[in-house]
Amino acid sequence: MKVLIVGGGGREHALAHKISQSKKVDKIYCAPGNGGISQIAECVDIKATDIKGMADFAQNAGIDLTVVAQDDPLALGMVDEFEKRGLAAFGPKKDAAIIESSKVFSKNLMKKYNIPTADYMVFDNKEDAASYLADKEYPIVIKAEGLALGKGVIIAQSYDEAKNAVDRIMDERIFGNAGDRIVIEQFLSGTEVSVLAFTDGNVIIPMVSAQDHKKIYDGDKGPNTGGMGAFSPSRIYDREAEKYCMEKIFVPTMRAMNAEGRKFKGVLYFGLIITDKGIFVIEYNCRFGDPEAQVVLPRLKGDLVEIMLALTEERLSDVTIQWDNRAAACVVMASGGYPGEYSKNLKIYGIEQAEKCDNVTVYHAGTKKAGNDFYTSGGRVLGVSALGDTLDEAVKKAYDAVGRISFENAYYRRDIGNPVK
Repeated sequence: MKVLIVGGGGREHALAHKISQSKKVDKIYCAPGNGGISQIAECVDIKATDIKGMADFAQNAGIDLTVVAQDDPLALGMVDEFEKRGLAAFGPKKDAAIIESSKVFSKNLMKKYNIPTADYMVFDNKEDAASYLADKEYPIVIKAEGLALGKGVIIAQSYDEAKNAVDRIMDERIFGNAGDRIVIEQFLSGTEVSVLAFTDGNVIIPMVSAQDHKKIYDGDKGPNTGGMGAFSPSRIYDREAEKYCMEKIFVPTMRAMNAEGRKFKGVLYFGLIITDKGIFVIEYNCRFGDPEAQVVLPRLKGDLVEIMLALTEERLSDVTIQWDNRAAACVVMASGGYPGEYSKNLKIYGIEQAEKCDNVTVYHAGTKKAGNDFYTSGGRVLGVSALGDTLDEAVKKAYDAVGRISFENAYYRRDIGNPVK
């Protein structure tokens, strides 16, 4: 069969890598793809958000399954268009993808169905927001409602910081239209854990846990990024936490979406925080996380395409999903200056040497290929992932491989896998 992957980052490379292992698949396309993906898939120059162009290509190329991996096309209704044309697509429809594309919707959903989350208020003008912030406890969390490449969250330590954040989001539009409305919510102190789950709307099957490092600098300092690294499993998400989340968060969320007439079929991502007072949902995503996919997918045993087909056909309960007991770690190599301004078109050295390391895979996020060479084309350039018998071993292997790769002004955190406080 022919598979098309929509997107062009590290997550999509991880998906392409896993899908290429399926005996069912003869040919993989990726649109738009990147330099690394081009080694295992035919890259097609179509923007991920070009719904008509993507559907036309899938139709003309005889694509059997399209994996919509990115949030924007899901929020815009790409799966709806594919299904309207009788084309198979993996991912939620627009009315279900709103669980990520609108933080207001997701917070209201959790409140309505008693799914544990932080207290919050929604504002559509900065004056009311500033008035509300005047007598709140700090720190406090301010979120742009819409999609902002994983960066639309600001933790303010004081009233002045909070007011400034509101001005930047709603006046200066630092997150574009994502800042039309904002959510101001209680700050929860604890350890963040990511749990992705397959669901066809009838059953929900959690994947192995992961932890993501969002901040740019060591020790979780500085501004948020799309993710500077990840590891799996979480150091603190135990059987008791898993049981609680299944009963109080995962199944109730699936049922809540059904009750709202928004059946969710695809990968539902739960951004959790484990605190002294319990486990709460920080956010939902409607697709594989990035870079969580780069540590979760290497641990998946068996055929991902079989799981995807079963899910789209609503027979997920028939599938047995198994996981590698080894741990995984991913270190993101970024361009100096990211998440601000950074240079592009810098030659990358040493990828081949890194991939000779035991159980190491180098996932490309922001690269392009020219001849036999790779060059930087984005802020997050590579995700260097490794498997190990223990988490510490996986981390060591990943960093050993990172040490073999270089490009001008390359930057990476040196504390990926450390316990996050």
